[in-house]
Amino acid sequence: MESLPNNQPCPHCGRYKNRRIAIDALIIQNNKILLIKRRVEPFKDFWALPGGGIDFDETAEEALQKEVIEETGLRMVSSKFIQIYTDPNRDPKQVITLSYYVEAEGEPKAGDDATEYKWFDIHELPELGFDHKKIIEDYQKVENKAIS
Repeated sequence: MESLPNNQPCPHCGRYKNRRIAIDALIIQNNKILLIKRRVEPFKDFWALPGGGIDFDETAEEALQKEVIEETGLRMVSSKFIQIYTDPNRDPKQVITLSYYVEAEGEPKAGDDATEYKWFDIHELPELGFDHKKIIEDYQKVENKAIS
């Protein structure tokens, strides 16, 4: 099967080869951030923010709620949009992401694309997949939350 060229519609369905859009959730409690260990590539076995793709007929907020439940077992109480990340180099598949600060409740448990979860001190983060370290740093700058 031949790969679809950039900026040209598929001759069969008329759709374009586009970049996917995903969401990432920053869940912070008591100066600790909840990270998941990824079960799948890209960045398999790396720590990352909970998140995932936005499906057809789904809003970003619906995707956020779905991914938080699937990957952490937590119920989203509220969310606040932080920023959009479009650098093609942020993800090997060139996925664009919308980042959100999420307030959630419940007891976390790893699920779906997560093999485990862990609360990390915001100042002692492990090596992260994607550009998630930048997202966390940007959140702290934008929200003027130099978490101490």
